Amino acid sequence: MLTHAYRVRGLRDETYDTFTLELEPRNTSGIASFAPGQFNMLYVFGVGEVPISISGDPAKLGTLVHTTRTVGKVTKAMHELDRGDELGVRGPFGTSWPVEQARGCDVVIVAGGIGMAPLRPSLYQLLSQRREYGKVVLLYGARTPADLLYQREMEQWQRRADLQVEVTVDRALRWWRGNVGVVTTLIPKATFDATDTIAMVCGPEVMMRFTVAELRRRGVADDSIYISMERNMKCGFGFCGHCQFGPFFVCKDGPVFRYDRIMNFFGKGEI
Repeated sequence: MLTHAYRVRGLRDETYDTFTLELEPRNTSGIASFAPGQFNMLYVFGVGEVPISISGDPAKLGTLVHTTRTVGKVTKAMHELDRGDELGVRGPFGTSWPVEQARGCDVVIVAGGIGMAPLRPSLYQLLSQRREYGKVVLLYGARTPADLLYQREMEQWQRRADLQVEVTVDRALRWWRGNVGVVTTLIPKATFDATDTIAMVCGPEVMMRFTVAELRRRGVADDSIYISMERNMKCGFGFCGHCQFGPFFVCKDGPVFRYDRIMNFFGKGEI
């Protein structure tokens, strides 16, 4: 529950409504390691607190990276912070992507929109230990080219011979030369052994629902599909009840869930 003071090390706009915040601890007692998929509670003094997934490299201790959309008063205030300004950090909280369990398997990462941010740490870890895994595939979709995150980094990943990267947009502009269509249209293009694959999926809930259906159609087992259910989290401890999801609390039991644990109520209204 203790909040540590962090300073803004840098802030950059990723898209017209999304930015990345780099933080460093005011003292060494605030440094905490994290696992890919976990989140922190970020507190802007005098404004409020929000849960935001960690989107940086787990191997780079001493720096926290969070990518978020400017959608409410807290994230708007966060976007207005200057280098050297302070905010509070609690965490990390939550479950993580199964990067360790995936050793020896093919790995398919499917991201929709800002869902790329919570998945990026898992890709960092996979690439840092690349020989430990089979084929690694990144499938990323956004509404338009202007909504794509980490574009320079994406170009670097596309040039790697040991990583298959496919990017698509729902609506293209004239200059766009890439794929057009929803992200599920990329799954048939992906090269992986469905019987020995771990899939990690994050994005809007409707996108994840259709992605899971397509992965199952390819033959990926229900207990090999993991999804991130970042919704309505507020306290980080499961006390407030905002993120109750069937028998679970997303902040405490998630946000990363194995699909077979939630398949009976995933995608159903009013849950």
